[in-house]
Amino acid sequence: MYRIGKEFHFSASHNLRDLPEGHPCTRVHGHNYVVTLELASEELDATGFIVDFKELNALRDWIDDTLDHRHLNDVFDHPNVTTEWLSKVIYDWCKERWHQTSAVKIQETPKLWAEYRP
Repeated sequence: MYRIGKEFHFSASHNLRDLPEGHPCTRVHGHNYVVTLELASEELDATGFIVDFKELNALRDWIDDTLDHRHLNDVFDHPNVTTEWLSKVIYDWCKERWHQTSAVKIQETPKLWAEYRP
């Protein structure tokens, strides 16, 4: 199995509205997110790629246009944009474009991350 990955960065705010009163994550706060897209395939294309890394710039453009410097609750009209939930949203977006998509990992901080891998 061949695997490749590419990392993307964005800054955004969110809050988790369904947590108990007083929980710090109910307040609006932000993160410098790091998104890692992983693609996997048993086969390579004629040029020796799973997917040309340049093609993955479409995700960068979507992140820049849709997520960067936004309030994620407003972007998705969702009360709890957790890192786990967001990793699935980004995975689905990628899977529609690249069938080789195998996982999306998102870091909120250097110590905290979530991954969606079916």
